[in-house]
Amino acid sequence: MSTLPENSIVISPIGDLDKELLEQLAKEISRVFGCSTQIIPLLQDLDFALDIEKRQYHSTPILEILASKAPPRTVKILGIAQVDLFIPILTYVYGEAQLGGKACIISTYRLKEGLSPLSSTVLYYQRVVKEAIHELGHTFKLRHCRDQACIMHYCRSTRDVDLKSDQLCRYCTILLDDEIKRLG
Repeated sequence: MSTLPENSIVISPIGDLDKELLEQLAKEISRVFGCSTQIIPLLQDLDFALDIEKRQYHSTPILEILASKAPPRTVKILGIAQVDLFIPILTYVYGEAQLGGKACIISTYRLKEGLSPLSSTVLYYQRVVKEAIHELGHTFKLRHCRDQACIMHYCRSTRDVDLKSDQLCRYCTILLDDEIKRLG
């Protein structure tokens, strides 16, 4: 796998998030994308994106603000929030990304659904990591993949998230390497 030059991916927690989860995310993002990560809170609240009638947060304006707050030498930004996100064409989303852009966001809000007390922490962390890598993949121009095991496969439910692996398929790996070389 190619590696990015001294640039980094910023993980931007929005609200109070579990430090262990953020550390796990940083480790897995470095593994997949081959670059350093930094945890830097860039937004304090998301009130500007709240749709009062839906009681959800429109993710697209959040992406725009995150991208505008990118520190120097930031390759990509991953926002991570605990609120329920939506885009106008879908009832809810686990995340959204600027395809080929700077920013993406994921929400932990629905990723705890259906967890048992015994499996809750491990499975929850796996879901968050998969969705984070998936959305970051979009910022590196990766699209949804037909391979159901690929991390870039589109998910409609947490069951779908659980069934896919935490790896890119061979095809998506090649596309990611090409994009990283292009950025380098």
